[in-house]
Amino acid sequence: MRVHVVSDVHGNSRDLAAAGAGADAVVCLGDLVLFLDYADHSRGIFPDLFGVENADRLIELRTARRFQEARELGRSLWGELDRTGTGREAAIESAVRKQYAELFAALPTPAYATYGNVDMPSLWPEYAGPGITVLDGQRVEIGGRVFGFVGGGLTSPKLPQARRSVPTGETPIPYLIDDEEYAAKVEALGEVDVLCTHIPPDVPELCYDTVARRFERGSAALLHAIRTTRPRYSLFGHVHQPLARRVRIGGTECVNVGHFNATGTPYVLQW
Repeated sequence: MRVHVVSDVHGNSRDLAAAGAGADAVVCLGDLVLFLDYADHSRGIFPDLFGVENADRLIELRTARRFQEARELGRSLWGELDRTGTGREAAIESAVRKQYAELFAALPTPAYATYGNVDMPSLWPEYAGPGITVLDGQRVEIGGRVFGFVGGGLTSPKLPQARRSVPTGETPIPYLIDDEEYAAKVEALGEVDVLCTHIPPDVPELCYDTVARRFERGSAALLHAIRTTRPRYSLFGHVHQPLARRVRIGGTECVNVGHFNATGTPYVLQW
């Protein structure tokens, strides 16, 4: 049995269409939407709405870690959009719908998918056609092994609102939930062979992004589940340039499957 696993697709429909070559199934761990591409500033929702020059400026500020100025630029641009009468919610949803139509059409089948922190779960039923199974806090058997899926990201002190769909700064974050709800979804899975999530367990070397030079939020509930239920694998994405891509915890191989938008290459799980 051969399963190809992708995460953080961020608009890369071309490589996604080929991600199932040679595989019996594809697993997608979320973040289909592309908001802003740091490698190509012309791609994504932000430059489509506000132009490449503003994308250049935003990335310059964020790369220089001038986050307050980046937030102020974002607020100004979104405020201007609101004043035109378009409205940020309508603009974001329209842009996401356009990306989802292309990405779900490209996703090979059979596929098993869960949400990332920049996905909009409410829209998935419209685009996930036959052969695409969407799971969140649920289990499925693939080739005789039990896979458990938990989607979304976690709120933080800087982002206190769960499932915020409207950006207050420069980046929309549609699917964030609190720690208690996330932990309940993890617990509901019980014992699985392969634990599939968007975010990593709360292990420093798996959560630290070496390019952004900051820690992303990992889940303590995932780490607890790994230690107590001992799945064979814990697979995740979210951190694009992690300090460590693999860490072994007891008998569990914890693997960041890679930033698919940049690599175009799926992680191969074979047994």
